[in-house]
Amino acid sequence: MPRQELPRPTAGELAILRVLWGHGPGTVREIWERLEGPRPVGYTTVLKLLQIMAGKGLVARDDRRQSHVYSAARSEEQTQRALVRDLLDRAFGGSAQKLVLRALDSRKVSPQELAEIRNVLDQLEGGAK
Repeated sequence: MPRQELPRPTAGELAILRVLWGHGPGTVREIWERLEGPRPVGYTTVLKLLQIMAGKGLVARDDRRQSHVYSAARSEEQTQRALVRDLLDRAFGGSAQKLVLRALDSRKVSPQELAEIRNVLDQLEGGAK
């Protein structure tokens, strides 16, 4: 059975998803109040984005209360994996090596991050102790 492709969220939709992943389900007002960014976003913009996201299957809407409560339809990891697969295919021709090299070479990596990366590589190679 082929893998069902997740819709690709826009930057604004990802900002809303980050709020939902970090704080759990919320009303439009709660989500709007928690949104951070370089530019303020209007309440009606957040409402419209959530309606679009519900249509795309990115969020679930519970309308049993007067104020609808929205929650992320998929976990942060599921969404990140789908985005990485898409980027890997579109920008790197399916080459995980090129993706990882560009990611490591695009900004400074902390020693802790490097240790985590080494640990994952060891596990993938079967060298985990």
